Amino acid sequence: MSSKDRPNIIHLISHDMGRHLGCYGAGVATPNYDRLAAMGVRFSNYFCTQAGCSPSRGSISTGRYPHNNGLIGLAHIGWRIRDDVKKMPEYLNELGYRTHLIGQHHESNADDMPGCKDPKLAAAKRLGYQHVVKTTQIPGTSGSFIGNCYETLNANIDEIMGPDSPFFISIGTPGAHRKYVAWKNGVQYEPDNHNEVPVPPYLPDKQAIRLDIAHLNGLVKKEDEYLGQILDLLEEKGLTENTLFVVTTDHGIAMPRAKGTCFDPGLGTFLIMYMKGRAEGGKVHDELLSNVDLLPTYIELAGGEPPADIDGRSFLALLDGKDYAKREDIFAEMTWHDGYDPVRSVRTERFKYMKNFGRRPRVYVPLDIYMSRSGAAMLEECYYFTREPEELYDLENDPLEQTNLAGDPAHAETLERLRTRVENWMQESDDPLLKGDVPPTDKQRKHDNRPYNNWSGPEFP
Repeated sequence: MSSKDRPNIIHLISHDMGRHLGCYGAGVATPNYDRLAAMGVRFSNYFCTQAGCSPSRGSISTGRYPHNNGLIGLAHIGWRIRDDVKKMPEYLNELGYRTHLIGQHHESNADDMPGCKDPKLAAAKRLGYQHVVKTTQIPGTSGSFIGNCYETLNANIDEIMGPDSPFFISIGTPGAHRKYVAWKNGVQYEPDNHNEVPVPPYLPDKQAIRLDIAHLNGLVKKEDEYLGQILDLLEEKGLTENTLFVVTTDHGIAMPRAKGTCFDPGLGTFLIMYMKGRAEGGKVHDELLSNVDLLPTYIELAGGEPPADIDGRSFLALLDGKDYAKREDIFAEMTWHDGYDPVRSVRTERFKYMKNFGRRPRVYVPLDIYMSRSGAAMLEECYYFTREPEELYDLENDPLEQTNLAGDPAHAETLERLRTRVENWMQESDDPLLKGDVPPTDKQRKHDNRPYNNWSGPEFP
């Protein structure tokens, strides 16, 4: 396959947005995401492997579940992809692509690069990017705000397009990451009217929840605004015919029972692709997909052969209208976020099974949520009870995952089948939990001082 036959890839990944878009049925106005979905292809049953930033992104980059690549917790508190595991930019480099990073990543930590003149650059280069593009700052802003990412893309796209070889650009934005304050990193946004916002059905209708959803909506709208500018830029540069434009996020929104959990609101993520002649027409795919499937799809699109030793499976056939053998199930996990919360799970089209390790609170709440209005409002529901060792949900009849059927004799056969599926997966992948608890890194021990979150083995205080 010649370089002219291989499309460019622009991969835009945001933080903490789940499926909180109008085109996924959320109560927020996202005209540009909706426009992209109407032009391209939307995937309605796409899930992450772990509802935490670094582990999910590590799975996208490696095509492996977190415990299979080493990144089982946040990179900035000591977890990292093993040195022997190849990353997405490295695969694409070998296939003749020029790889670029704009904005942020969350799979490698600058603190692990002592003695480097530019440790942030070194951390990104460790992931395999050939080019780390210096972010253009809109006056008064800071960080990888999507407006800065757009300005950077606009300033550099002609140079990136120049050589006669395909390119890959990863654009990383903060998305809807907390804190929810109307002046964030110098970026002003307008929260929705909290009295009018729809509350997601898995959350109680409380004032604190409404206030946070109003701010979440404001951040998502700001992301949507600049997404439209990026799409306009691609059309202006004639890139929509030979470039696969992909937008996605790492995990669910930063609300209780979402981010940091194996419930569907934590694992469910949006994925929209657009390319004229290949991914277009507003089609919606409901096949069960995991974000470990994205890497092999890119490799196959680039003319390569996806490696047999990764967990993901290419779904390029779906884009090309060819036969595709559907997944029967997908796995997900939690080990570390800013606290220890070991869970292994499997999801089919109808059922969700979770195996919980140790005595834990009913619902794990990451620190950014715990410190919020919503975390305070739901502390009793999340922390005043212990979760059961196993959870089983009938997603067809109980899509909000409210009724645990693990003790229901009528579902004993399903429970045993999915329990065995998870146990076999753990054995086959040499899951570290089989050897006991996974202790914290030195950074992790110092990171979180919440009394109930201090690591002390399988029990919580």
